[in-house]
Amino acid sequence: MSDRCPWCGTDPLYVTYHDQEWGIPQRDPRALWECLMLEGFQAGLSWITILRRRETFRAAFAGFDPATIAQWGEPEVTRLLGDPGIIRHRGKIEGTILSARAYLRIEADEGFSPYLWKHVGHRPQQNQPRSGADIPAQTPASVALSKQLRQDGFKFCGPTIVYAFMQAVGMVNDHLVTCPSHGHAASFA
Repeated sequence: MSDRCPWCGTDPLYVTYHDQEWGIPQRDPRALWECLMLEGFQAGLSWITILRRRETFRAAFAGFDPATIAQWGEPEVTRLLGDPGIIRHRGKIEGTILSARAYLRIEADEGFSPYLWKHVGHRPQQNQPRSGADIPAQTPASVALSKQLRQDGFKFCGPTIVYAFMQAVGMVNDHLVTCPSHGHAASFA
């Protein structure tokens, strides 16, 4: 019997995210950057909290346009700290601005997508987890990518956050082998 990964529960929004986004390889640089920023905001919270606020985050952060966000300063930070629709954490907001600047440098140099994907040899890693206990919180690849991101000016991107990001954008396939989405995500390898 095929069972969906249990972490998404039965919430329709979470199930749709699991079935249609999580673990599907993403190569669009802006979408990758948005996901990395949202993973940083998620630190200490459940992903469903971010998922329920994702559209509000997009509106508050100018559609996650790095060129726009990179120009922001204290007035925008103050505005965002007053927005009840997002996670109002000064460090994470300021980190997003700094990360936008880092993104622009990387995108102009080698491209943000290749910069990330080189950490898995440009192909999704196909894992075979049978239970949640088989899924690590971080891996050598997430440690290396986290170190590179921080070195290049990103904030809120520790190895555990980065591994969650890698799972979300399909750099690793951590759908349980019993999950119908495991084979779907594997087909993109």
